[in-house]
Amino acid sequence: MIDEKPIGAALSRNLGSATAPGEAVERELDAFIEKRAALEGPEAGEELWQQSVLRYNARRREEMRVAWCSHHEGQAARLRTVLEELIDGHEQQAERYRNQPKGAA
Repeated sequence: MIDEKPIGAALSRNLGSATAPGEAVERELDAFIEKRAALEGPEAGEELWQQSVLRYNARRREEMRVAWCSHHEGQAARLRTVLEELIDGHEQQAERYRNQPKGAA
């Protein structure tokens, strides 16, 4: 205690109630939000929602395009490796048969 007043007394002064300043701010914010909502009308919210959906769909299509492109590039590389190995194997077999004497099976 300092000078017969508890420490922090200025911070706890009562302005009608302990939560009065906060409640007043809340009321002002609510009034402002309601006023803005009334000015914009329900169509504005619907339009914003539709624009949001369009942006989401466009972003998702782009992500899918990139993913499919990557998939097909990877698959082409894997198939190229496998097919080249198969081609090499068949060429070696053909060479072996080419070098055998006629009539040998």
